[in-house]
Amino acid sequence: MRMNNEQAIHCLKQVLYNVEKIIVGKRHTIELVLMTLACRGHVLIEDVPGVGKTSLVSALARSVNGSFKRIQFTPDIMPSDITGFSAFNPRTGDFEYKAGAVMSQFILADEINRTSPKTQSSLLEVMEENQVTVDGQSYRVPEPFIVLATQNPVEYLGTYPLPEAQVDRFFMRVSLGYPSPAEESHMLERFKEGDPILNLRTAAECEDIIAVQGLVEKIYVSQDINNFIVEIVRFTRQHEDVVLGASPRATLCLFKASQAWALYNERDFVTPDDVIAMAPHVLEHRIILKQEAKLQKRSSKEVVEGALKEVRPTL
Repeated sequence: MRMNNEQAIHCLKQVLYNVEKIIVGKRHTIELVLMTLACRGHVLIEDVPGVGKTSLVSALARSVNGSFKRIQFTPDIMPSDITGFSAFNPRTGDFEYKAGAVMSQFILADEINRTSPKTQSSLLEVMEENQVTVDGQSYRVPEPFIVLATQNPVEYLGTYPLPEAQVDRFFMRVSLGYPSPAEESHMLERFKEGDPILNLRTAAECEDIIAVQGLVEKIYVSQDINNFIVEIVRFTRQHEDVVLGASPRATLCLFKASQAWALYNERDFVTPDDVIAMAPHVLEHRIILKQEAKLQKRSSKEVVEGALKEVRPTL
């Protein structure tokens, strides 16, 4: 499908308004999820239970008429439940692939840190290459494809910390948080006659999202902005409180996120403000602090804030 920038912006806004019929008062979080979808990325939603994480993903899938599957991660779930497996067919005498839960466009990996690292790792290939490999045979997932994983705080019982390689594959980390009293009251009014998500209509099609993804890649980024992005990421690696800074993958993600944010804000070029707006959501979850810094209650948020203060764009 052919689409221009104006049509792409309209498409994203229509999806936003549609999801807001379900999720009250969290516009910026929804915008960040849409930016991730526009960049072919994946989202880590970190929050306490019951704030609408599952509803957000379901509403997004319905809004673009995409296939949706929810995977409840528990300690006993196996990698083959995610990727699929080969089963022998006695009629043909061959092994046939039985698709796993990941063969869908919108995947909700619910409470991903409640399962073992072995099962968590089953998502590594598909989140990077949009395919799974079973018994030496690769199978492509449908497009657009996005994994939206919810994570309980690590202080909760029965959680396994996500490995660094897994965390780094998430394009952004977002949080919904508790609603304000007015928003919570509005939510009660909206849900008093049943779950409104059951009647949520489509606001766009998957083909529209694929077209938007292509337009994001065409947003102009100057060499000065390139240098600005690189220096911000380098700052996180050299900070005295950091044992593991943001990766080269993070640099690329910040580049893409800035392009998407520029398009969403009706520009065909990236500005330093686009980079600054996206940096915390792209970088913070990828930074690992030294133990001494953690004991002193320092955070990766402070590291990114320091980078944005110290590194100045040369325009």
